[in-house]
Amino acid sequence: MKTVMKYYRRYLPLVIAIVGLLFGQAMCELALPGYMSDIINNGIIKTDMDYIYKIGIIMLIVAAVSAVFSISANGVAARVAAFTSRDIRSALFRRVTAFSKAELEDFSTASLITRSTNDVQNIQQTTVMALRFAIFAPCMGIGALIKAVRTSPGLTWTIGVGLICIVCIMIILFIAVMPKFKVLQSKLDRLNLIVKERLEGLLVIRAFNTEKYEEDRFDVANIDLTKLNVFINRAMSILMPAMTLIMNLLGIIIVWFGAKLVDTNSLMIGDILAFLQYAIQVIMSFLFITMMFILLPRAAVSANRIGEVLDKEPTILDPENAGDAKSSDSSKISGRSNVKKGFIEFKNVSFAYPDASENTLEDVSFTAEPGQTTAIIGSTGSGKSSLVTLIPRFYDVTGGEIDIDGIDVRDQTQHDLHQRIGLVPQKGLLFSGTIATNLMYGKEDATDEEMIEACETAQAMDFIREMPDGLDTPVSQGGTSVSGGQKQRLAIARALIKKPEIFIFDDSFSALDFKTDAALRKALKERSGDSTFMIVAQRINTIMDADKIIVLNEGRIAGIGTHRELLKTCGVYKEIALSQLSEEELGREGA
Repeated sequence: MKTVMKYYRRYLPLVIAIVGLLFGQAMCELALPGYMSDIINNGIIKTDMDYIYKIGIIMLIVAAVSAVFSISANGVAARVAAFTSRDIRSALFRRVTAFSKAELEDFSTASLITRSTNDVQNIQQTTVMALRFAIFAPCMGIGALIKAVRTSPGLTWTIGVGLICIVCIMIILFIAVMPKFKVLQSKLDRLNLIVKERLEGLLVIRAFNTEKYEEDRFDVANIDLTKLNVFINRAMSILMPAMTLIMNLLGIIIVWFGAKLVDTNSLMIGDILAFLQYAIQVIMSFLFITMMFILLPRAAVSANRIGEVLDKEPTILDPENAGDAKSSDSSKISGRSNVKKGFIEFKNVSFAYPDASENTLEDVSFTAEPGQTTAIIGSTGSGKSSLVTLIPRFYDVTGGEIDIDGIDVRDQTQHDLHQRIGLVPQKGLLFSGTIATNLMYGKEDATDEEMIEACETAQAMDFIREMPDGLDTPVSQGGTSVSGGQKQRLAIARALIKKPEIFIFDDSFSALDFKTDAALRKALKERSGDSTFMIVAQRINTIMDADKIIVLNEGRIAGIGTHRELLKTCGVYKEIALSQLSEEELGREGA
């Protein structure tokens, strides 16, 4: 809650202005019943038309001023609520984009979307109500109560009876409804998760004919959410009829006992109507206050959910003295003239995922040199992808260190580190836009010539030329408008256009046919220059020409060498090779 409240500080002057406007509105509305009493007592009863006109004009002016105050306060309150919500959404977005994979795993994507939309919306709506009524209602209620006591002390008890009835209703609603708000947000998270999974896995669902199962799963979550919403709305729907009944009964009681006071000349007729208006103002003010007590817990749940995200500190942080680190890094590089740009060294690296009981990688040491291709291969679950995610610091090592150009990656800023790396992930993700805008993720000011060159190397220009709009061809969200192989080639082109010192291909050729795979690797070799290439692959054909092959087995290095060397010295590598190629083919390759 405290985390969210700090976003209101910059709008404190506007809040103070709202307080002033609402105070003025309350004073105007409190004055109207007094004027009405004067018209009845001194105008209508005495048949003094001049007095009636005079007080009537004053009442019109006061009502108009009250309306101006009210409209102005509502406008400023809406502005504060909208701006605060904007700031919170921006803070959420910035915090989530700063998360490493470890933090993202603590929150589901569906939950993060709900927190950034529905929870922020709850806070925005409550902010408007709070600024409008949490300030106005106390001023109005206290003022109306003072006016009522001055008008007729003998009828004040009637207001107390009305307030007691309202308090009883509110306590019942508070006990019944409040615990449901937190459950409501959790059920909304669940529904969003199912919708997201359904949309992302639509083709798989159709392929396995599980539409009915998914529909049933959605219906269960939808019905649960609906039932809870119906319960809350039914409970809240009791409130307004109950309030109307209480105010009507209160009016009858005031008129009944007020008439007796008029009969004994203890009270004037105008004073009864004024007291009735003051009583209604007290009841309505108290109603607004209790409504706030109902809305605030719901907003508090949303604020706490948002605070959980904003208070979650990223585990992957830049060095504290980034400027000093850069100077130190420069001196280290100048002192090691034999180290080329893009030289990667793993030094006894161990890694375990958060909350994992065992290490995924154990005591891994090797180097990857500029101008060479270093390949990583191993069985499923051997730690290949985990290994390459440590280089751009998607996770940090739990033991040992990874150096680039003789400098630990943890001593470099993430921005500088990522600038040096061109990553093609296992799942080639494209963004909504065009082919050109996706390529510009690699280089913001890339020219058409640079994009075409990168696409030629990635073997993507053949299918791009066949598209009517070429590089301006629209790409749907997630790249679903292109095939898997086309998506991978565009992802590779996006990395190539960046021209980084280090290329990391995390099983990025798996969707390519052998012919395209061979042509792509040949083009990469011709245009690689002094860049360091790291390739994670499952296919022997993809990596057999690599300068160095790292064989992983259960998180440990089982062998390092060329294809020919490993066939002779590494049983794990030979076993993988034999599962894909025949003895004759291996014999020819090893010759």
